[in-house]
Amino acid sequence: MSNIKTTIFGYPRIGPNRELKKALESYWSCKSSKKELLDEGDRLIVEMAKKAIENEIDIVPCNEFSFYDFVLDVSLMVNAIPKRFRKIESTIDTLFAMARGTDNASPSEMTKWFNTNYHYIVPEIEKDTEFSLNENKPLREFALLKDKLKIKTKPVIVGPFTYLKISKVRKEHFENLFESLINVYLQIIKELSNAEAWVIQLDEPWLVMDLENWEAELLIEGYKKIYKNKPNLLIFVQTYYESLSKFEQIIHSLSVDGIGLDFVEGDENFENIKEFGFPNNKILIAGVVSGRDPWKINFTDTLKNLESLTNIVGNRLILSNASPLYHLPITVKSEEGFLPEDILNSLSFADEKIKELTLLKEALITGKISFQQKATAVFPLPDKSLDEIENSIRRRTPEFSVRYELQQKNLNLPLFPTTTIGSFPQTPELRKIRNKYKKGQINSSEYEQYIRKEIEKAVKLQENLGLDVLVHGEFERTDMVEFFAEQLDGFICTKNGWVQSYGSRCVRPPIIYDNIKRKAPITLKETLYAASLTRKPLKGILTGAVTILQWSFPRRDISRKEMVYQIALALREEVLDLEKEGIKIIQIDEPAFREGLPLKSHKHKDYFQWAIGSFHLTTSQVSPTTQIHTHMCYSDFNEIISEIYALDADVISIEASRSKAEILEAFENFKYDLGIGIGVYDIHSPRIPSVEEMTEMIDRAIKLLDKKLIWINPDCGLKTRTYYEIEGALRNMVIAAIRMREKFKN
Repeated sequence: MSNIKTTIFGYPRIGPNRELKKALESYWSCKSSKKELLDEGDRLIVEMAKKAIENEIDIVPCNEFSFYDFVLDVSLMVNAIPKRFRKIESTIDTLFAMARGTDNASPSEMTKWFNTNYHYIVPEIEKDTEFSLNENKPLREFALLKDKLKIKTKPVIVGPFTYLKISKVRKEHFENLFESLINVYLQIIKELSNAEAWVIQLDEPWLVMDLENWEAELLIEGYKKIYKNKPNLLIFVQTYYESLSKFEQIIHSLSVDGIGLDFVEGDENFENIKEFGFPNNKILIAGVVSGRDPWKINFTDTLKNLESLTNIVGNRLILSNASPLYHLPITVKSEEGFLPEDILNSLSFADEKIKELTLLKEALITGKISFQQKATAVFPLPDKSLDEIENSIRRRTPEFSVRYELQQKNLNLPLFPTTTIGSFPQTPELRKIRNKYKKGQINSSEYEQYIRKEIEKAVKLQENLGLDVLVHGEFERTDMVEFFAEQLDGFICTKNGWVQSYGSRCVRPPIIYDNIKRKAPITLKETLYAASLTRKPLKGILTGAVTILQWSFPRRDISRKEMVYQIALALREEVLDLEKEGIKIIQIDEPAFREGLPLKSHKHKDYFQWAIGSFHLTTSQVSPTTQIHTHMCYSDFNEIISEIYALDADVISIEASRSKAEILEAFENFKYDLGIGIGVYDIHSPRIPSVEEMTEMIDRAIKLLDKKLIWINPDCGLKTRTYYEIEGALRNMVIAAIRMREKFKN
């Protein structure tokens, strides 16, 4: 087995100290030059490659760095640039304009990458789009590493099939566009070959989705063309997040030199390869180390599975991570002295996953495990059985129409009530104060006093702008999930476990290691203080159970269902305390509701049963006069509108601005007769939308929804924006709502 090799893909590009975030925000605020930004990008590219070399990875990847999003990089590369951005001269500024918008052009739509919390910029592809090679980015990175490190790397690119599928291209146009795109990919591949590239990896995660027959046939024909016309280099197709669909057909008919399969997410790939075999003319890239699970692998079980695979494929085996490593923090070493020793010894982040691959290769070749694996954490048994919890789940009573009439009368709100999602700007000064508090440089009383002043400022601003339902601003919260994890038993939070969500936005996913319980009230103090400052209704804001689970690293010994129910029960205590203290509107944010949906359709029913159940578990015991809101953003909700309806939230706030209200299409065929907040302001862009833009979206909503049920709000929280930006946007939003009230006052 001496020919077995290792490779990796998707190494985190943010830098060990979030150097990418700092470089981006410095450039965006005009504190650094374009050259400084590009130089920092090159430095990070070299450092990423060095990490693979230091860990003795045989096939080192390239083209995995991005200044914002790897899908957006492909759009620029194949010249899929919307007309409104074509006058911008530099490539990097075009990229940022498409991602963030400009004063004169709205940004492209953003949504979730499969079932993860990574956001990508959705390509804008029309039926007459003419693809062409704009700039060969993989070639540039390949040449850079060849020059700096004297190595020939493996360029990694989103494959043409997946790129078009995530572009929401209509079926009748797909074939022609796919053929056009393949021609550009062939040009990219030929230029790489001329530069002495010997292998290229095309990521095709869409192949784990439920493929239709026409899709599989078109995919196979497209790759035949690539393979027939390719120069002398190897083509690997990489799949991940689930098992390969139409396994027998694709595994034997796809014209490639190697296929990457995920052997971590379920057993289907392993069982299929045993049943259908593996072609003798292909290399198996075996994804045996998770790119999403932060726990150490079980070496004994993994080696046992690898030995079974080698009996089928022999030496035609490359060991790899199963999914991109950018879903993990960079290294456990950053947590030394911060996390408890038993937890620390159980964890494995991106650097440690790379090391695990090297150790697996060594063990396969020598037949020995040459190290002593430390004992891992022991997880406790759940306190309550699933049957006991599920038997307690109830829907709210009475029905919505009765509840809503009581609520609106009680709240005395106008037509088209305005509100925000929850968070207000987290200024540099606020972050400095929080950092001082964490370091012990100021005491809790000083910190709390500062937070109170921020709350006072936010409440006053909202009243001055004329908003109808206020929020306290969430200044005490670092992150909508991390904050709750810090207050709940069963979670542990890291010091430097940053993971990229989009652009410069990074989060630290908490780690679930024990049974989850509420220790004490979590949001009560700040919410009640804000409510004392105004006569207007003020929302209590909680993060929902599904989102807390989805944006955390789960324990591996019990089901997601058990964990989400534990979280829901803890949140229910918080909801009832808020209600008891007079908070009449409580928002349970669930932006990850769609994200958590399994990729295979046969797994959907079970997911929706417990995801909807957890929401009912959290909310069903409140009074009919307490109004329950929820919030969802940046996911394709159209196909699951009936399940969203089943949540039975009194008001749901959704994103509508980036997608130009396309999400409202879901309501053309589904009678949605619950309250709905239209997100008319894109908070992920610094631009201030006009009143006309907002009223246009509201007008479209009125054609599909009862105007008495429509709320007006931004599409997400405001924490990443400046006060200057939000004041202008919220002022326009309130004006838009007032105009609509005037229009329909009779």
